[in-house]
Amino acid sequence: MPNLLDHWLSVPARIEPADAIVVLAAGVDDDGILTINSMRRMQRGIALYKERLAPLLVVSGPRVHDTGRSEAEVRAQLAGDMGIAPSAIVTLTTARTTRAEATEIGRLLQPRAVRRILLVTDAEHMDRAQRLFVRAGFDVLAAPVLEYFDASAPEDRLSLARGALRGLGARFYYRVAGYL
Repeated sequence: MPNLLDHWLSVPARIEPADAIVVLAAGVDDDGILTINSMRRMQRGIALYKERLAPLLVVSGPRVHDTGRSEAEVRAQLAGDMGIAPSAIVTLTTARTTRAEATEIGRLLQPRAVRRILLVTDAEHMDRAQRLFVRAGFDVLAAPVLEYFDASAPEDRLSLARGALRGLGARFYYRVAGYL
């Protein structure tokens, strides 16, 4: 059942050239180290950029602790260390929700005439995020983080079910709040 639910909720990847690659936030720890989900999203964004699918790489992520750099700043440094020119990297450090990311990235990219984006986030988050970015005026191509997950063990199925339910709960909240 969790496998079917996950498959039903997933948005298929649509990888095509775009005006920008947008990598949504996923967190940093107390030491300013990217979480596993944040690192996986960033690796996907960098790989898409290296495939020359867009001239801009947009990285998001607020400063969640009083000390250290924001998630977006850590990501921008990683992208630079991987050979991406600073002029190709756009950072957003203020958004704390997916809705705020869509709105604020829209404000950042509108003057650059960016319309078509490759959106990078987790599969369980993609449907909601994609809808928010469409509402912000973008033509959105889904570029979910590639997950090779075999939910054959009971604990794996439970983890998959938790993720799917979290995604459904967030989608429900956003719909009731009028964001979707």
